[in-house]
Amino acid sequence: MKPLKKYNVVPNLPITLEPLRKLAYNLRFSWRGEIRDIFRRIDPGLWTECRHNPVLMLGLVSQERLVELSKDQGFMALLERVSQDFDRYLSRPRIQSLDYLPAKGFKVAYFSAEFGLAGCLPIYSGGLGILSGDHLKSSSDLNIPLVGVGLLYQEGYFSQYLSNDGWQMERYPVNDFNNMPVTLVRDPEGKPITVSVEFKGEKVDILIWRANVGRVPLYLLDTNTPLNSPEISRTTAQLYGGDREMRIRQEIVLGIGGIRALKVLGIDPTVIHMNEGHSAFSALERINIYRRENGLTFDEARELVIATTVFTTHTPVPAGNDVFDPGLIRTYFEEYAKELGINFRVLLGYGKLDPRNEEEKFGMSTLALRLSSHANGVSRLHGRVSRAMWQKVWPRHPVEDIPIDYVTNGIHVPTWIASEKSALFDRYLGPDWAEDPDNKRVWAQIENIPDTEIWRYHERCRDHLVAFARKLLADQMKRRGSTPTEVMGVNDVLTPDAMTIGFARRFATYKRATLLFKNPDRLAKILNNPECPVQIIIAGKAHPQDNEGKEFIKTILHYSSEERFRKRIVFLEDYNSHIAHVMVSGTDVWLNTPRRPLEACGTSGMKALANGSLNLSVLDGWWDEGFKSDYGWAIGKGEEYEDFFAQDNIESRDLYNLLEKEVIPLFYRRGSDELPRGWIEKMKAGLHDLVPVFNSHRMVQEYTDRFYLPCSARYDRLSKNGFTETKTLASWRQKVMTGWGSVSVIEVRSGDSRDIPIGESLEITARITLGELSTDDVTVEVYFGRLDHKGDFVDRETKELLPAGLDNGVHLFKGFIECLGTGRFGYTVRIVPSKKRLENPFVMGLVAWA
Repeated sequence: MKPLKKYNVVPNLPITLEPLRKLAYNLRFSWRGEIRDIFRRIDPGLWTECRHNPVLMLGLVSQERLVELSKDQGFMALLERVSQDFDRYLSRPRIQSLDYLPAKGFKVAYFSAEFGLAGCLPIYSGGLGILSGDHLKSSSDLNIPLVGVGLLYQEGYFSQYLSNDGWQMERYPVNDFNNMPVTLVRDPEGKPITVSVEFKGEKVDILIWRANVGRVPLYLLDTNTPLNSPEISRTTAQLYGGDREMRIRQEIVLGIGGIRALKVLGIDPTVIHMNEGHSAFSALERINIYRRENGLTFDEARELVIATTVFTTHTPVPAGNDVFDPGLIRTYFEEYAKELGINFRVLLGYGKLDPRNEEEKFGMSTLALRLSSHANGVSRLHGRVSRAMWQKVWPRHPVEDIPIDYVTNGIHVPTWIASEKSALFDRYLGPDWAEDPDNKRVWAQIENIPDTEIWRYHERCRDHLVAFARKLLADQMKRRGSTPTEVMGVNDVLTPDAMTIGFARRFATYKRATLLFKNPDRLAKILNNPECPVQIIIAGKAHPQDNEGKEFIKTILHYSSEERFRKRIVFLEDYNSHIAHVMVSGTDVWLNTPRRPLEACGTSGMKALANGSLNLSVLDGWWDEGFKSDYGWAIGKGEEYEDFFAQDNIESRDLYNLLEKEVIPLFYRRGSDELPRGWIEKMKAGLHDLVPVFNSHRMVQEYTDRFYLPCSARYDRLSKNGFTETKTLASWRQKVMTGWGSVSVIEVRSGDSRDIPIGESLEITARITLGELSTDDVTVEVYFGRLDHKGDFVDRETKELLPAGLDNGVHLFKGFIECLGTGRFGYTVRIVPSKKRLENPFVMGLVAWA
């Protein structure tokens, strides 16, 4: 039986408690401890039971308790102060958005398939989602004019539980959006605002929900509406669930539906930031809109879209880059290609490394790369890996010149600092440290914190972690049917004063969660040393279809059940952001063992760092940039292996050696005051030097300065006067593409001497043919640098050569190389399309080498 009508019941708050509603419906509570304290004070037990969901809590707290609170002067004074601080945050930002781009203004639309903002909004699976959430939080703090676009999953990502033999099982709890910090977007008449896309000719209606992330709105798309068939309704049921057809449907909703949602909401972004390739169809829909509404051709609209699109790739692992069979693309996009005004084969070519290869699959990352002016990896090493991985998109360029840069990820520090340590920082760094976490002057004050105090606060967090882990372990055992006696034995597991290692992440096989167990006998001796005991807390999920990752979990569970490990190793089920918070704040050592160079960044180590934990990690991702012996330890020296078996043996031995000879002795080396002074010195050095760098404020500011503002300025120029410059640019591009076959370097001349004294200059003259093109259409550069023993460039620089007239119809270009270092150097000359006309001259894929 279905109901005739539906209605929502909402909390009946006394008028004086109405500020609680606005606090509950803004996710700033996820990084502002004072707001969480307000809700905890209402009913601590209910707050825990509701999993820190203030919206759900307000619906469950009794009316009598609400009336009682409205008469509690202490509570009301606290609520008034927190509410005023919240209003100040929203209405009086420290930075005005016009300060970024005066007179022009800009608006960024940030697309991501997942957003990890708070545990009570479970629409994320791991690092990508947490990064997206932190990006929005820092954008709010920095007052970047940004909106987020994502999907609202009815079942979200799975909850994990383990069978009696340690095998991961999955359940998908249904999200009740009416009891979550999201609201349905409605028109002035109260009707839900919808947009639609098509699946194989069938209309798909999409609801739009809004979550407030401080000052930043996040719009989440939802197909679960009676307007759709049951099959279509399930499109946004599960994050990364279903088959390839379900995945392409989700990405159509995110990319095409997301752009249409912005349109119906009246939001006209000047920049689109595609966080991973899942949203790459957004570029096609923008082209579609510019064609339909502004009368541009496909080529003209493409120029505008490329110039104003940023793409961030997050994984060097092939499984993380979605590809689809050409036949599936044809099913969903053959008619859409006609709307775009292009042949379907042309559309298919945009998603292929080799557009002429009929068998190659259509790649979302490839599509995103071809339709973006700025692309980046998420660490320096990942940028290098990505350039090699995607070189075939630009086959005429050496790998060093592939236009994929890097912006190293960061964490939203106020979100991830433990409340105990946040209070400590308030006292010594000043009450505003959380709004200025990328300021080196702020973190320089770490030296003012007495060693005794910082260690006492850290030990308090470890105590909390041990108690927390015991409770979770007891709950796990009860669910598996353990006896009361067995459950009571949990109190013997872990000790608050033992050195504690944390390992928590997605159980992808390349992360090598079992490397620590390579030699279990040696590990047992390390953990059970009576004078220097060590314990390990592990958590993480494997993808439901990753049986090898599930085997890793099973292996660890079996080891942890052995008597020699039972009190020293704990695996916590159903890893989530709350468990992550407690673990990163309470561990002494954060362990990371990826197979270099497959860890794109690895931000969990940054979260531990910000809480004073020391990193013990392979030199991969961010640790390849951040490592110095002052802050922690490196496993290996950055080697990359072809023989994985040998690699695991070598690096596991290195890990054991580090633990036995350096890490554990330093932790237990105490003076008469029982303080590990050497350990504390490393803690402070990491906080002082690394936290102001590896945080999302720095990351978002870098995206803004390097990508958002230049793209917005270019949008302003290209969209003026009926898109005149856009049309001119498209015509020029066609001219260059057509005429490039006649472009060549005939001859390059330089001084006669092969031995040039340091400090002098080498004159370069290049003779160039341009055919129908002019000198304004190209940029000619000398490409030079130091050489290795094989004659290959070790490093390289470029310097523009300037036109110097004609010689019998041949163009002359001249310039100088300054010889500032001694050694063996070399140079060549190249021609690329004009850098003055293009945001990124490499996007056309054209180059002529001497």
